[in-house]
Amino acid sequence: MARQWRATEWGGPETWEFAEVDVPQPGTGEVTIAVRAAGVNPADYKHVSAPREGLELPVPIGYEVAGVISALGPDTEIASGGGAVGDEVVAFRIQGGYATEVTVPAKDVFAKPARLADEEAANLLLAGSTAAQMLEVTDVHAGDTILVHGASGAVGVSILQQAAELGVRVVGTASEASFARVRRFGGLPIAYGPGLAERATEAAQGPIAAALDTVGTEEAIDVSLELVPDRLRIVTIVDAKRAEQDGFLAVFGAQPESQAYRDSVRGRLLELAGSGRLQVPIARTYPLADAPEALAYLKEGHPGGKIALLA
Repeated sequence: MARQWRATEWGGPETWEFAEVDVPQPGTGEVTIAVRAAGVNPADYKHVSAPREGLELPVPIGYEVAGVISALGPDTEIASGGGAVGDEVVAFRIQGGYATEVTVPAKDVFAKPARLADEEAANLLLAGSTAAQMLEVTDVHAGDTILVHGASGAVGVSILQQAAELGVRVVGTASEASFARVRRFGGLPIAYGPGLAERATEAAQGPIAAALDTVGTEEAIDVSLELVPDRLRIVTIVDAKRAEQDGFLAVFGAQPESQAYRDSVRGRLLELAGSGRLQVPIARTYPLADAPEALAYLKEGHPGGKIALLA
């Protein structure tokens, strides 16, 4: 038996249950992971806040974990090759990661880079693959200067680092309290609020090739549209309605093309993290049993890094 957080009704984390569940033995193409850390993301609660097509209660919570292999199905290798009981691994796009143990498809399991702590590894791939797709769909290249709204958040910090790998210069919006974090990862911080377009233009010292929105405010969208002539080089992960209305891009994890792309970059992101070129700042950790408290802290906004649940 394992313990796992599940949504048994639509609503917030305060309605979830921390239940005892049977963990199925892994079949061919499956792996059982003894979870050490689970990544905490806004999607964890947003996706069960209201009924969704194709989703039935109860819904196991959690999309990414780090841990060790406790069982391996017959004739099965993990996505990065090999795999044996006791190996340290990372898993992402799974279901039910807020658990002490979980059985998942082997195609979603990768060897954990030794330099990454469990709480870092468990928070790498959802934000990292989202950031990678935002850079990909806006056709960002070496020498570009781009504008990132919400540069100090989890996705923003990953964008900063991945953009640096590409030779891209980033002007990033943040609160003044978060300017040091933006600078730490290579961005030029500017404050959001009245006059944002002028501050962005001054900081860029030239054309802004693309705008990447992780916050979804009217200001962020309006400034992006003002400063970037090509609307196919503007992307949001928040405001699909404005994207459709104004003819720019919106990407979300539920889109089949997004899933395919984000899955395709998992190995590369782990390589970057393993070499120290992609970091995951951690703000806080909580015991697995305190998942609702961890999500309440996340909802307060500006946690200053990622949050992990430790099993």
